[in-house]
Amino acid sequence: MEFSALIRTASREAHSDVGSSSFMSDLLGGRLGVAAYRRYSEQLWFVYRALESPADALAADPVAGPFLRPELARLAELERDLTHLGGPDWRGGRTALPATAAYAARVAECARDWPAGYVAHHYTRYMGDLSGGQIVRDTAEKTWGFDRKGDGVRFYVFESIANPAAFKREYRALLDALPVDDLEKQRVVEECKRAYALNAGIFRELAEEFRLSA
Repeated sequence: MEFSALIRTASREAHSDVGSSSFMSDLLGGRLGVAAYRRYSEQLWFVYRALESPADALAADPVAGPFLRPELARLAELERDLTHLGGPDWRGGRTALPATAAYAARVAECARDWPAGYVAHHYTRYMGDLSGGQIVRDTAEKTWGFDRKGDGVRFYVFESIANPAAFKREYRALLDALPVDDLEKQRVVEECKRAYALNAGIFRELAEEFRLSA
């Protein structure tokens, strides 16, 4: 089995658990207000800062370097969304949930010490943004009246990727060509599952913060 298929199959259950979280279900179901969406976007900022800050240091790495495609970069677009959602002083009020801090710390650790592990986090985030993230964008536009692909949802808009399906095929080919042995690939699969679990932790804490009345 090609590695891209293996990693997708092996992490399917963990991926499903994240997608069915109560917070995301309530958000996509229109049962939460724009404040919850803003808070979620704020948590993403901490994660993507950890993902994208090491890009220059990893650019020449034979394992992680090929995945660092500039058209995937999200941090600037996310900051534009947060300015729209929270005003120009949004940085002053941002706080990371404990689960978010743990997630960002693990990404930074992998970027520093284990490039193949960093790839696992890169894969789970960006391929999710290109796929399921589009459902979040569509829901946000309809629920809170954001302009289509405009401020508030620019994080989910990949303007430099004209053909997302073709791009994802190219990304999967990079996974298949990952220059590591089978044992290391299995470690990457386990880190991918860990990434989903870390993301689920954020959703659990957001669900506590935005608990719906019974």
